[in-house]
Amino acid sequence: MTDRIEVAATELRPLLEEFIMWARANAPGSDPELVGPAALWHRLAFSQDLGTWKRADLRNLLLDRMPKVVEDPDAAADGMLPAVDAYLTFLSQTGRLNQGSDSLADLQAELDDVEDEFVDLMEELLDDTEGDDEEDEAGDLGDFEPFADELAELDTIRLRPDSELAQAARQAPLIAKARDLAVWVGSGRKVGEETLLTDAEVEEALAATGLPRPETDGPVAEAVPQLWNIWNLAVDLEFLEPGEAGTVAVQDDTAEWPFDDDEDVLDAWMLGLHSVDYGDPELEDDDLTMALAGLTRGMLIRLLLAGGSRERADLARDLAEAAADLDELGSDAWEAAGDPLAPAIDWLIGYGMIELDGETVRLTPLGTEGVVHLVDDADIEVDARPAIESMTAHELLALSAELPEEEADAEFAAWMQLREPGKAAEELLEAAAEDDSDALIRVQAASVVGTLGEAAVPAWQAALKQPSLRPYAATHLSQLEVEGAPEPTPDDTHWLILDMWTISAGLGRSEFVSSLRDIGPEMVNNLLEVIWKIPHAHVEELLDLISQVHPDKQVAKAARRALFKARSV
Repeated sequence: MTDRIEVAATELRPLLEEFIMWARANAPGSDPELVGPAALWHRLAFSQDLGTWKRADLRNLLLDRMPKVVEDPDAAADGMLPAVDAYLTFLSQTGRLNQGSDSLADLQAELDDVEDEFVDLMEELLDDTEGDDEEDEAGDLGDFEPFADELAELDTIRLRPDSELAQAARQAPLIAKARDLAVWVGSGRKVGEETLLTDAEVEEALAATGLPRPETDGPVAEAVPQLWNIWNLAVDLEFLEPGEAGTVAVQDDTAEWPFDDDEDVLDAWMLGLHSVDYGDPELEDDDLTMALAGLTRGMLIRLLLAGGSRERADLARDLAEAAADLDELGSDAWEAAGDPLAPAIDWLIGYGMIELDGETVRLTPLGTEGVVHLVDDADIEVDARPAIESMTAHELLALSAELPEEEADAEFAAWMQLREPGKAAEELLEAAAEDDSDALIRVQAASVVGTLGEAAVPAWQAALKQPSLRPYAATHLSQLEVEGAPEPTPDDTHWLILDMWTISAGLGRSEFVSSLRDIGPEMVNNLLEVIWKIPHAHVEELLDLISQVHPDKQVAKAARRALFKARSV
């Protein structure tokens, strides 16, 4: 049976690789990785022809076979049926769904029919495994979760400006190689079913990317893992995309890399960030390879925790011990790899994330940015902030909204030291005007600018032209007794109240109800008679909320009347 699985997997691999590329452009909401087991067991149990699919076989595959072999019932419940739907659509659109198959519409109808039963089966599997010991689900060397507490205790990590990071990303050699490979692929290159490229094409691709030709007696395509890693990187970067009839093609703007726009550069670099996994050692024995899975990420997280740099020998000892602890084959795999850190270091240098200084391995600013993103993707808390000198006013306001008051004050103080008060006031109020619906940013900006006194007068005068800021500007100019400044109107006062209610509502229902009680039902009723007229972004939302949560039925009724009037305007 093992031999049959290996043969079937080999037959499927080129088709699944092409499907993954197709799915990126045509079914981005699906998870192509979930198709592999379904396609494999369809080939093994129901049809030796990869393009023949029948409704009955599909039903048996999903309801009988998959519950016995699925590894992650939770992921399967959420994503397997959409993934299989995408795969069948791919087969149909690329001419691979044989005439002997049922129609795509019939197959999709079968997916709809079995959906509820399939999800129930997956949930039963989840219930059966709920009591399993969590230790049985050990992660790999790149699992960040064991370091969550240490990450939370790190000092604030300061991230470099986008312009600096983009310039570093432009210099990444691996992205240039991925570009050159994609440009060589051209506008419609046919890919093979057993290997993507013929040996002759592999020779050309090696020359295009500047990679050496390996010394091998066998097929060249089987001896160039670095080329296939760069191919996969080109797909990740969206330099390559699937074409029609089993072809792949270069995207139109690929040859323009490195792009001129910093945001475009960083967007591309982030698309390829998960390529760090390609730095893991690849050994002839698959079990030994798996024992070192995640090594490159493991190196990155250890560098971050060490403040950005460590001696190579220390990293090697640490990771070798971790590999031995995680897998009974870890020590054997480490020995078989010879120098397991070498491919990881080479890949990370090529992607601009680390540099070597003698025997010291050091994160670059781009590498620090990348690790922070990977940690965030793992839903682990880490205190990372833009460098003070590069922080925009909007970034400062958004960050400070999430910090304790003392820390927020420190951030503001450090930021203000780098600017003249008048310029700081101008930047803060311009940031507050960017989004009329963001009351918290607006209140924060007004509060800080209000401490700058007469230096902020020109900025306040300019803010009078912004409807969302006029109430604050009129109030502060009046307090400063600026000649010719308009007096705050009742509408200005009502706007300020709506801003405060918006912030209070964002803190939760109990906080909002408490703020209404502080005002008293009579005052709330008086406000409801006029406040519906204010063109505030959240007025209808707030009136609706008051009608639902206010404990006084008369106030709730008045809020419903006010909401009706607001919606009728």
